[in-house]
Amino acid sequence: MSETPSAPATPEPEGPEPEGPVPRARAATEAGHPGPAAPTDALPERKAGGPRPLPGGPPPAPPKLIDFGPDEPAPIRTATLWAALATGVLSMVLLGEGLAVNMLVVAVPATLAVHFAGRRAGRRPRAWALVWGAGGLALLTVPALHAAEWPTFFAVVAAFAVGSLALHGGRTWPAVLLGPVGVFTSLVTGPAWAWQGLRERVGGDRGRLIPLLRALVVATVLLLVFGALFAGADAAFADLLGALVPDVSVSDGPWRVLLFALGLFGTLAAARTAAAPTHWDRVQVPAGRARGRVEWAVPLVGLVALFAVFNAVQLAVLFGGYDAVLKETGQTYAQYARQGFWQLLMATLLTLLVIVLALRWAPRTRSSDRTLVRGVLGTLCALALVVVASAVRRMDMYVEAYGLTRLRISVLTMELWLGLVIVLIMAAGVWGARWLPRAVAASAVAVVLAFGLASPDALIAERNVERYETTGRFDLQYARGLSADAVPALDRLKEPMRSCALWDIDADLEERAHIPWYATSWGETEARRILEDRPVSPGADGPACGLREDETLYLP
Repeated sequence: MSETPSAPATPEPEGPEPEGPVPRARAATEAGHPGPAAPTDALPERKAGGPRPLPGGPPPAPPKLIDFGPDEPAPIRTATLWAALATGVLSMVLLGEGLAVNMLVVAVPATLAVHFAGRRAGRRPRAWALVWGAGGLALLTVPALHAAEWPTFFAVVAAFAVGSLALHGGRTWPAVLLGPVGVFTSLVTGPAWAWQGLRERVGGDRGRLIPLLRALVVATVLLLVFGALFAGADAAFADLLGALVPDVSVSDGPWRVLLFALGLFGTLAAARTAAAPTHWDRVQVPAGRARGRVEWAVPLVGLVALFAVFNAVQLAVLFGGYDAVLKETGQTYAQYARQGFWQLLMATLLTLLVIVLALRWAPRTRSSDRTLVRGVLGTLCALALVVVASAVRRMDMYVEAYGLTRLRISVLTMELWLGLVIVLIMAAGVWGARWLPRAVAASAVAVVLAFGLASPDALIAERNVERYETTGRFDLQYARGLSADAVPALDRLKEPMRSCALWDIDADLEERAHIPWYATSWGETEARRILEDRPVSPGADGPACGLREDETLYLP
């Protein structure tokens, strides 16, 4: 949550955005005013026209390290404590059976704790903080909509990363890349900050704490006793209570305690970060030593020439030269596609690395140097986009030959995102690179969100079913390992192939029949509805499916 203290409006500096209170001496120095008086043993300043220091004099003092650590946070609010406790309780109660809508429910009190802590510290959310926060909440809708676990993992990790950006703010590369580190360090300082606030409220007087604990114990006993009585008196109320309250056994105790601790301490860490974020924008990356034109340009011009020759061959192949190339190389259509994609993916990654290093060592003393840098690197970026297009085309050929898998759709998505990063770098060369770190981070969040919302397992099943209808080839073993998101597409298959493909998914859904509604995704609910309308055939896991699998299984 990128926020600033409540203060009179001042022109925003070109450097890192100020966040949190700034010590008076440092603020005066940054504003251009003289700081505190120098110590008496400091070397005297040389007066104008006076003698110069002797060559053998003392060496100059090293540059002062910039303090980017967090400031002292404001005292924690009671509302923050209650919100953190509610997050811990909800995590313990709701997250034990899996991730779905419960992630959004748990995120509500955690967001309130962050808001209360930031407001107490005098911080107000900026536009980018709202963008990051909205992106994090949007990512948490992925487990609520789809049953596949691997897009959910990517979405939750991305939500944590974008949440750290919302807490810290910042516009530089260190701020974008090191944001999660600040939240991890708050896992230690956050609970200590909360404990200090709790002790201040109790004031060492047990008379203020005992009544609160007694009230909580009495309320818990009353709810348990009367809840059990009402459940025994009415079956409908018992069903409602069973859906709302999870079935917790003694063996689940350690797992529930761990979830409570993660929810409580994680929320306290986020609130502590919102109250006093680490100033990653103050981390200065030293500029690389500028190279001469010849030393810098000759390797890059040679690389550009190599890219141009390769892309010319790719364009010739793309416009109808496949037969000639395959005849010359002796490869099959599928072998040609499989051989090239991974090399082109690595070439794209190395191109980005070359661009970063070239910018670090680029000549920059004259305007002609800047023109040279833009021309060479712009041409390299444009040719790299052709490499990206060639890699995407290779993957499309690969999928036509062997079908779509999770690995193939993941690396294809990554290749497309790398192409988008190259486009952003080209735009930064025209309009300036100050916005580039946040734009790259926002593009990563958007790609992960689109990837999760698109339901990759459903796309895999749909593409492979279409391939089966066209070619008669179908990887039955792989299809049986997909999640419930694939059921609508696999339901289009004819029997007995349909029941063979859906048998394992149906068995998994039967095992999860006891899972409460808040841990069930929309994709899983839709799969149950389809399988209830059209159940799988009995014995679909028997010899009939084995014979069918031998006839249709096709692996590269």
